[in-house]
Amino acid sequence: MGPDFRRLWWAYAVSTYGTWTAFGAFPLIAVRVLDSSAFAVSLLEAAGLAVAAVAAFPLGPWVEHRAKRPVMIATDLARFLAMASVPVAYFLGLLSYVQLLVVSVVCGTAGLAFTAASGAYLKHLVPGDRLLVANGRFEGTSWVATAAGPPLGGALVGLLGPVVTVLADSVSYLLSALAVRRIRGSDVATPRDPAARPGAAGLLHGGRFIRRDPVLRRLFLNQVLVGGLIMATSPLLAVLLLGEYGVPAWQYGLAFGVPALGGFVGARLSARLVRRHGRYRVLAASGWLRSLFPLGLAFLRPGVPGLVTLIVVEGLLITCMGVYNPIHATERLQRTPRDSAARVLSTWSVSSRLVQAALMLTWGVLAALTTPLTAITASSALLLATPLLLPRRSHLTAPPLTAPPGGVPVA
Repeated sequence: MGPDFRRLWWAYAVSTYGTWTAFGAFPLIAVRVLDSSAFAVSLLEAAGLAVAAVAAFPLGPWVEHRAKRPVMIATDLARFLAMASVPVAYFLGLLSYVQLLVVSVVCGTAGLAFTAASGAYLKHLVPGDRLLVANGRFEGTSWVATAAGPPLGGALVGLLGPVVTVLADSVSYLLSALAVRRIRGSDVATPRDPAARPGAAGLLHGGRFIRRDPVLRRLFLNQVLVGGLIMATSPLLAVLLLGEYGVPAWQYGLAFGVPALGGFVGARLSARLVRRHGRYRVLAASGWLRSLFPLGLAFLRPGVPGLVTLIVVEGLLITCMGVYNPIHATERLQRTPRDSAARVLSTWSVSSRLVQAALMLTWGVLAALTTPLTAITASSALLLATPLLLPRRSHLTAPPLTAPPGGVPVA
């Protein structure tokens, strides 16, 4: 797919490895350095997501009308500076809960803009018939990083302290920006329509397009709810394992890293399974199975049996996600016109973050009223209903909506 795709892929890989090396860093710092409660950890995650989503919402139209590579470079540099401030403040004895919240907001906002720009640029860079392969490579990279990053991060935390992985994450964004800067091909930007009204009409374009296409609408609703319910348990698992069960940081990282190998296997198999069994069957089967396996989290207990349970449950869940996600991402890009890609992706990401934030906060309250394990079990039970929102076979065979051509290349 060419050297420019490899550079974009490398930029994604290095920042993803940095992110997963720092997996759980903020909850770990909040619990063990700032002595925060379960609700405070959930609030940290939720508030960061919500404020970042609101701040990023106007960025969809803004990204759409600008060359995508400068946007990716700028957002990487913003994340580099924000994350680097955490170890600096820690070593100066000035680190606070408020700073973690601000950094979470800045990185979340920049991440949403980067996702919108990189998705639109990938559609410009890769032919439509190669998108599934390209998305499979990105997905496989993500799961390998997920497998290697948390155990490495846990070991680094044990040896060098709680903020070393945050420093590694900040450097990864700088390396990503350098890789994007080396891309030499054309860029893409959608020209502005002089007759278009600014403001809410432009901001809601992506939402209207998703609502009109039955496949995108069902994929959107399913993904937002599944992601929200899974993410709602993330801070609670950190509190349960790191706090109540006293799991060492390296074991915590290992428990989330090893299962990610299943995601890599699933991503590698995704295109082959589609060729053999058809897009609908693979999408439906993996979508149903990923809603079933989280029920196993209800059986988490202290000690080795609990860690084994977590690894098995997460491994099965992530394998299904590895199969599902490339098909989902490819279907979304193929059904979205080039001149609307950044706005649709931005709307998708912003909505997902807002739902995740709301559910994290709700589950934080539920955990405070009951226990973290009870709240995790409730989320797993609700996941069982989400496959009802998956697209039907008749929806997938319908042609995608069309729009006036846009996204003219720029030098």
